[in-house]
Amino acid sequence: MVREHSGRILASLIGQYRDFQLAEEALQDAWLVAAEKWPVDGWPDNPQGWVFTVASRKALDTIRRDRARRDRQQAAHDETERRELDELDRRVERWHSGVDDDRLRLIFTCCHPDLDLESRIALTLRSVTWLNTDEIARSFGVPTATMAQRIVRAKAKIKRAGIPYRVPDGHELPDRLAGVLRVVYLVFNEAYLSRRPDEPVRVDLAEEAIRLGRALAELMPDEPEVGGLLALMLAQHARAGARFDERGDLVLLEHQDRGRWDRAAIDDAARILEAAMRRRSVGPYQLQAAIAVLHSEALSLADTDWPQIAALYGLLAEIDPSPVVALNRAVAVGFASGPAEGLAAIDELELDRASLPQPHLFAAARAEFLARLGEYERAVAEFERALALVASDTERRHLERRVRTVRSGDR
Repeated sequence: MVREHSGRILASLIGQYRDFQLAEEALQDAWLVAAEKWPVDGWPDNPQGWVFTVASRKALDTIRRDRARRDRQQAAHDETERRELDELDRRVERWHSGVDDDRLRLIFTCCHPDLDLESRIALTLRSVTWLNTDEIARSFGVPTATMAQRIVRAKAKIKRAGIPYRVPDGHELPDRLAGVLRVVYLVFNEAYLSRRPDEPVRVDLAEEAIRLGRALAELMPDEPEVGGLLALMLAQHARAGARFDERGDLVLLEHQDRGRWDRAAIDDAARILEAAMRRRSVGPYQLQAAIAVLHSEALSLADTDWPQIAALYGLLAEIDPSPVVALNRAVAVGFASGPAEGLAAIDELELDRASLPQPHLFAAARAEFLARLGEYERAVAEFERALALVASDTERRHLERRVRTVRSGDR
């Protein structure tokens, strides 16, 4: 409940008061009031509106206290005038941009080129999705204190530089696009790399990322990478209903019940991707989307076009190389040409395993190919290496099951 609504409320508060710190503190105070009152008085009919109203009052109280030394009548006049001008600016900007979405505006504010790329992403994850600082720090692989300082400095720079709260004009959009797309995809990834033991898939974040992707596609219909990202998220999220069993345990792609996949979303992804690729300006999001669509359109693992997937990963490695892409290509080679070739492709990789966002995947991939080759003792040893590195409880349980299965001979 708190995460579901806080991002939207915070975006509106920042848009109204133009102060990240003031908005966050007011929202936190409002949730504390809710925690005290709702158990006694009952939940309001409109919880989100209730919290926004209380937070607005808290923010105004803070503004009034801070301005107590100034002439009260002049301060009130200034505040009224500022709000009227701000509202006029927002109406004019909405008329020109055709966008009436506070959270999309907030993303573009956070992704201003005056901020370095990591600060843009961190501030957006904090302000738009309401992830806490510890979660964001884990996503970046840095200490929480370091991330907290980075976010504070980014907020201060926005305030000091007077960075506007708006969607940029058309000629400014391309310079901002890469950071915005990366942020939206990081939000989506956080949904599937959730570290909450009771919530292996953060459906709220996945749906929010897709909603933002659709808003960007409406804003920039001629940008093929925007369509590529939207298609990628739709194709991946279409399989969400089959990724976990009734106990909450992870189900790998090859064992998923494909009847539970959302075929309408897969068709939508394929249509959007086809339109994007017709523009003949292929980028990494379109290539990833093409891979996801090939997986999603296959009626079984045997029907999957693994040679084409391996080839697409090869192209992706050329234009956007990363350890994850290299490992995924090696795995695709294994499914296309056999486990021995897959194992050889993995062993030929020259990469720092610690550079993988999920460092256990290298050992887990080797283990699976070794098991397919009948090298069961070596496979168990690799699964145990993966267990020493895994962070997610859900994936830990999966690896433990694989160790038991391989040891028992039910491979």
